Amino acid sequence: MAFSELMDRVGSKGPFQFLNMVLLGLPVFGLANHYLLQIFTAATPAHHCRPPPNASTGPWVLPKGPNGKPEMCLRFIYPPNASLPNDTQGATEPCLDGWAYDLSTTDSIVTEWDLVCDSNRLKEVAQSVFMAGTLIGGIVLGDLSDRFGRKPILTCCYLLLAASGTGAAFSPSLSVYMVFRFLSGWSISGIVLSTSILNVECVSIQMRAIMSTVLGYCYTCGQFILPGLAYAIPQWRWLQLTVSIPFLAFFLLSWFWHGWSHCDLVLAPRWIPESVRWMVVSGKFSKALKILRQMAALNGKKEEGEKLSVEDLKISMQKEISLAKAKYSIADLFRTPNMRRVTFCLSMAWFSTGFGYYSLAMSVEEFGVNLYILQLIFGGIDIPAKFITILSINHLGRHITQASTLLLAGGFILALIFVPPDLPTLRTVLAVFGKGCLSSSFSCLFLYATELYPTVIRQTGMGISNMWTRVGSMMAPLVKITGELQPFIPNAIFGTVTLLGGSAAYFLPETLNQPLPETIEDIETWSCWAKKPKQEPEAEKASLRIPLQPCGPGLDPS
Repeated sequence: MAFSELMDRVGSKGPFQFLNMVLLGLPVFGLANHYLLQIFTAATPAHHCRPPPNASTGPWVLPKGPNGKPEMCLRFIYPPNASLPNDTQGATEPCLDGWAYDLSTTDSIVTEWDLVCDSNRLKEVAQSVFMAGTLIGGIVLGDLSDRFGRKPILTCCYLLLAASGTGAAFSPSLSVYMVFRFLSGWSISGIVLSTSILNVECVSIQMRAIMSTVLGYCYTCGQFILPGLAYAIPQWRWLQLTVSIPFLAFFLLSWFWHGWSHCDLVLAPRWIPESVRWMVVSGKFSKALKILRQMAALNGKKEEGEKLSVEDLKISMQKEISLAKAKYSIADLFRTPNMRRVTFCLSMAWFSTGFGYYSLAMSVEEFGVNLYILQLIFGGIDIPAKFITILSINHLGRHITQASTLLLAGGFILALIFVPPDLPTLRTVLAVFGKGCLSSSFSCLFLYATELYPTVIRQTGMGISNMWTRVGSMMAPLVKITGELQPFIPNAIFGTVTLLGGSAAYFLPETLNQPLPETIEDIETWSCWAKKPKQEPEAEKASLRIPLQPCGPGLDPS
């Protein structure tokens, strides 16, 4: 009896799964607020140089740049008590006495710490520091979750995100703010990692793609919350605090016991149960059995749950227990040819997706459209994008979907180079479609990578993949700084890298209706890279217990 059949016995599509998804999804609504928070807390309002203290009273005249607009980083040099020069003449100097900002709409870390002109790149550095936290946190917390369980890491990360987000709201300086933002990124990695595993583990094979997509929609809907909060709370410190405090409630709730009444049985599982698979592999059979019985009772299969025993768990998980004892390392991802190909191509796809996605998501204020409306549009495009992705990966396949979304996104980003700034509507349309394609790429990658990495090294492979998307998201703000040299350089880099990611995806095999590989040898003997005829659900579940076979003579690999 495989683990999937064990889950079917206690119910893999019942109220327990729905409740588990809702409770895991609620905090995900708030993750978008933290990922995209600097769109609003680091917004740059209109500004100009303050006049020197000894300047003559009268209208403030600014030098004009080549585009005919007033300079934001230069002022005329005024001798003491001298009259104002003509606005087209006179020597200029930097803003030695600071800047005056238009605070009629919002304040931000930019106005708080003067992150404009020569210091404007520090705003991008702050976002990169946050992304660096997600990178380091993913590496460290992935290992800790394997040792101590998914739920303890999830609970601690709720508390850390609440504390670090609150600390950022009260930061006295930019350096302290960056430290707290780094810790926020660190904690978000733990939340994403544990939530993804706990969400799909207790559902049937056929429901995994749907459950993953539903969780993705929670993040998408969170993007609609942020503009409303930012509009209602224009002060950046209060906005930072508002999006952080809810995670303190999630932390507290995770320690409370809830009672559900079903079939005259009052159950008392924790807010979110621990991973059954992890408990069994870790030898905690009695605790795993207790959770399974609670799951069965809530799903209306109490009698089936009572029939389960520790021996059933050991038999159903025998292979996974033995595989867990084997030692695999990162080096095993590169030892054999097909495994190297999968690892390299997936890494390139993950990197380019994160790189391109955050190049657009964090550039909302550059398109000359109302910041709040455009963020709503940017969030809204994810809804049809994810829906189309589900249809595509289930009918056209993962391979075509993944490559096409990245190639289209790269084309949209490169097209921005040739659209002048005085056509903001066209630039916005291109950016919105590009972000939609990259959102589709994310949705496809989460499922595709899970199906490509064999069971014995899947956790390591997913960790490496997530590392690369975080490296890409960390580098994206830094690449934007190259726009100081030539405005077209950032989009040229973003578009080219995204196209390379799409090209790499074409070298990956199709996994639609294929059994999951268990060992590295399964990948190496998997020479049938094309889609197989669709199996019946029962046949598909049975195929999970059969090692992948090489294409024999007479089998058409196409």
